[in-house]
Amino acid sequence: MLEKCTLCPHNCKINREQGKIGRCKSTNKIKIANYSIYNYEEPCISGKNGSGAVFFSNCNLNCKFCQNYEISQLGKGKEIEVKKLAEIFLELQSKKAENINLVTPTTYVPQIIEALKLAKEEGLTIPIVYNTNSYENIETLKMLEGYIDIYIPDLKYASNKLGEELSNVTKYFDIARKSIKEMQRQVGKTVINNKGIMEKGLIIRHLVLPNHILNSKLVLKWIKENLSKDTYISIMAQYFPTYKAKEDKKINRKLNNQEWNEIVKYIDKLELKNGYIQELGEHEEEYVPNWDF
Repeated sequence: MLEKCTLCPHNCKINREQGKIGRCKSTNKIKIANYSIYNYEEPCISGKNGSGAVFFSNCNLNCKFCQNYEISQLGKGKEIEVKKLAEIFLELQSKKAENINLVTPTTYVPQIIEALKLAKEEGLTIPIVYNTNSYENIETLKMLEGYIDIYIPDLKYASNKLGEELSNVTKYFDIARKSIKEMQRQVGKTVINNKGIMEKGLIIRHLVLPNHILNSKLVLKWIKENLSKDTYISIMAQYFPTYKAKEDKKINRKLNNQEWNEIVKYIDKLELKNGYIQELGEHEEEYVPNWDF
């Protein structure tokens, strides 16, 4: 598959096995920034023991406001083999992680599948989480069927135009909504165990952007009208201007109280359940990668 890469909607068709670099800048080698027990995901993912997060380098989007741009845009990280990735999965399980959390994994799907096969042969049993920006090819998602227990797509925009403006990609919403429906088809009904930990299901994330409240409302409206009632949502207020966002007057500030309150009221109006809603000013601890793992 890497000899003519069409893993994501960019469909670069370049030969990654020969060292060619496409839009995402990923090669035939897996590259990760770090892996750790991570306690800052949604409560049903982190639980008491934390999520076993693997942070993959590179990304198929170019978001102006990316808070992890050193990893996603500058490609910082370390190359590892498939066998090492399988060992990491097993190590995180041995540390009592609630799940294996694949963060920005899209460009490494073939290698991840091989690593999961190896790890499962050696006793990997905890749920596998696919944590994505939603800019996915359906064919790639179908390869993952049976390997992924929980999908966490970040639905950024309900507008193709905004996808072009803020993430430099075409047809974002058209692609994302189809991808999310495929994810829901695969995982089916949500399963929560007696500890309150999700074992199977779908969580839609959305980061509210300043001056883009209509976008957030349209995202929420689409979720209400198109996904099952047991779908979890996670609405985030943690935006702060970083990377190229500092130079864009529309997004070069944090949310204000009026904007956030409008979104909270709209969530109530839609009667969306199974949600996690941040408090304005509540920010997760900044992720600082350990380059020496």
